[in-house]
Amino acid sequence: MSAIRIHKKDRPVYITGLLVALINVALIISEQYWALLIPVGLLVITMTFLALDKVLYFVIFSTPLSIFYLHPTLKIGFTLPTEPLLFGIMLIFFAKIFYRGNFDLKIVKHPVSLAILAMVFWMFVTTLTSELPLVSAKYLIARIWFVSVFFYLMTKLFHQRKRTYLFFWLYLIPLALVVIYTVTVHAQWGFTKDASVWVMFPFFKEHTSYGAVLALYIPIAIAFTFFVRWDLNRKFLAGTILLILLAGVVLSYTRAAWVSLVAAGFAGFLIWIKLRREIFFLMVAAFIGTLFYFQNDIMQRFEKNDTTSSDNLSEHVESISNISTDASNMERINRWKSAFRMYKERPVFGHGPGTYMFLYAPYQKPYEKTIISTNAGDMGNAHSEYIGPLAESGTLGLLLVLLLVYLTVRTGMRAYYKQTDHTLKILALASLIGLMTYWTHGFLNNFLDMDKATLPVWGFTAFLVYLDVYAKDS
Repeated sequence: MSAIRIHKKDRPVYITGLLVALINVALIISEQYWALLIPVGLLVITMTFLALDKVLYFVIFSTPLSIFYLHPTLKIGFTLPTEPLLFGIMLIFFAKIFYRGNFDLKIVKHPVSLAILAMVFWMFVTTLTSELPLVSAKYLIARIWFVSVFFYLMTKLFHQRKRTYLFFWLYLIPLALVVIYTVTVHAQWGFTKDASVWVMFPFFKEHTSYGAVLALYIPIAIAFTFFVRWDLNRKFLAGTILLILLAGVVLSYTRAAWVSLVAAGFAGFLIWIKLRREIFFLMVAAFIGTLFYFQNDIMQRFEKNDTTSSDNLSEHVESISNISTDASNMERINRWKSAFRMYKERPVFGHGPGTYMFLYAPYQKPYEKTIISTNAGDMGNAHSEYIGPLAESGTLGLLLVLLLVYLTVRTGMRAYYKQTDHTLKILALASLIGLMTYWTHGFLNNFLDMDKATLPVWGFTAFLVYLDVYAKDS
């Protein structure tokens, strides 16, 4: 019987496989099972080099289904399976750029991309001056892996029409499954407002992030159902998902998500009817001027509103402007005032990225605290995508966020108006409206440290940038 001959090129593969098998045998004997993940890791690394698009598909599909995990010893939290995958993909992405240096410079040089890079650079600077360097370093690394994968790598998917559709479908379908699960659990508690806060766990920590993500994808589901020229089967699927998402956002009792959908929908309508830029800015100026002129009357009306959030949807809507007795609204104001006090103390560099929740407690005033206030640093952040960076990264931190929002909206409008392909034109407007829901929601909450929100935010942005750069080639 002839001996099996192994080619020289294949020896490293066999040797690596043998070593992994021996390590697993040794660890299993000692009842340590973590090494079973090594083959999975090697498979992901191989797929990242050979079939990057397949890995990205898996990340997109698994993100709505990801579950938060807190390591009991290290006290480090992350979502499984997405964040470990994102970290690994980020390292391989940078290694490939360093080795090959062939990333699309048209994307890198786009104004939105430059704004994102400026934000990351300033976060790096303020991490060096942070009061809690380790917290800021982790926050910075997370932002880098989110941006590198969800923005820069995602642009590679949009070179093919089929991949563009998959980018949206692969998130919509599992998100609908999460909503079905949430509504089923919620039904067992009588669809009460109190239960709506936690019934989406373990897929979402609480209802505000859940509502924000649903609001992001509702414009996409509307576009797929009514405006994209699908066949009947896909339109039926899209319509079913749309109804599920609408039911989810209503039953989430997330007032900020409701407001963001109305505001973004109105803005999208103005873009759709091609309202002249001068008239649009005149409307914005008139709105701001009216608010400023009648600010005292408005504040008095808000202070007289004593309707608190409740199971009654109409009362829940009325409670949006209650800043005198509604605990949620009062606590948000408490967080904002604490953030402004932190900013006054360190206006240039701030206290460090990701540090607000650990440092804001001493900046609270006793008479501004609410029944849900805490000093433990375990109840969330500044509840604003704008005020949070002001406290954590100073004046420039806020200005860079505002610049990013402005450039994103301008890019989205330009991509929509100059796009000649009907389907891509519709998806450009739907993506822009989705982003508008998030940046409107961002006045009241911030979720860019969560994979479930960062994927659509950076992914939709990447899609608009790609269309803006390659509109003539589409």
